[in-house]
Amino acid sequence: MYGLKEDWSLDDPAREFVLDDYEGGTARWCSGCGDHGVLTAVQRLCRDEQLPPEKTVTVSGIGCSSRFPHYMKTYGFHGLHGRALPVACGVRARRPDLHIFVATGDGDCCAIGTAHWIHAVRYNMKMVVMLLDNNIYGLTKMQTSPTTKRGATSNTHPDGSMLDALNPLTVTLGITNASFVAQTVDWNPAHVYATLRAAHRHPGLAFVRILQRCPHFVPKLWDELTNDPNKVLLLDHPDGIPVDPAVARAYKNHQRHDPHDLGAAFQVARREDVVPIGLLYHNPDAQRYDEFSAAGHALQPEARLKAIDAAIDRFLI
Repeated sequence: MYGLKEDWSLDDPAREFVLDDYEGGTARWCSGCGDHGVLTAVQRLCRDEQLPPEKTVTVSGIGCSSRFPHYMKTYGFHGLHGRALPVACGVRARRPDLHIFVATGDGDCCAIGTAHWIHAVRYNMKMVVMLLDNNIYGLTKMQTSPTTKRGATSNTHPDGSMLDALNPLTVTLGITNASFVAQTVDWNPAHVYATLRAAHRHPGLAFVRILQRCPHFVPKLWDELTNDPNKVLLLDHPDGIPVDPAVARAYKNHQRHDPHDLGAAFQVARREDVVPIGLLYHNPDAQRYDEFSAAGHALQPEARLKAIDAAIDRFLI
């Protein structure tokens, strides 16, 4: 071809990605909001794992945390309220080459999105699901959420919530085919990063509940934990979340917990005297629906059209 050198090729040159390759628009969360730290952890993870931005996608529903895709310089999908997970499953089904991060809140996931949450966990399609849980509806201005503690006041329950809070850990552990359940806290960035890195390397759906501060509507929600590290239980195991020695020293209470033991995971998740952080359950051998839905991806266009015609012909009268 005219103007091309003989050694011209389509091979992409080697690239090295830096943080700027993942930093999108300026985050508009409130100062002190825990979402900032989670965003930074995901951006660092993408850089350290050298995930191509064009091969990375963040998916969200509606809520403060669901603004996540706007602040990542990757592909993103800002979906409907509670519908982040079916969108993410659709992306995974047709684009198995992408790295998928889902950002959802306690209202978005645990209320209107509950059915999708249950089935996405059962499908176990490879993705990282981050439940940013501040126990309140933030974007719609302080209504009781499913994880709001009993007695806590809100605009919908000014005299205090009457029901015990839903526990996202025990719910997820109780879903058939759950394969990765972990918990961390936004004010410990090293542990957040280590947890998300383990989640990204998991072959199926990794569910990570992140206790997240909302300085505007519930500024004192996690004071007991932030002021007294003894209220936190650090889960420790060779197959769990790798913990930096500095992080381990910050917590007095440690428990040797085997993440392959589902029964033990339930016991830890139910504890109310302390808040566990770490990997509660891990089953890398669980079935993955995206491995079944990947059938036919390699078909050429002609073969795809032939298959579609054959499927339509079945309905001829």
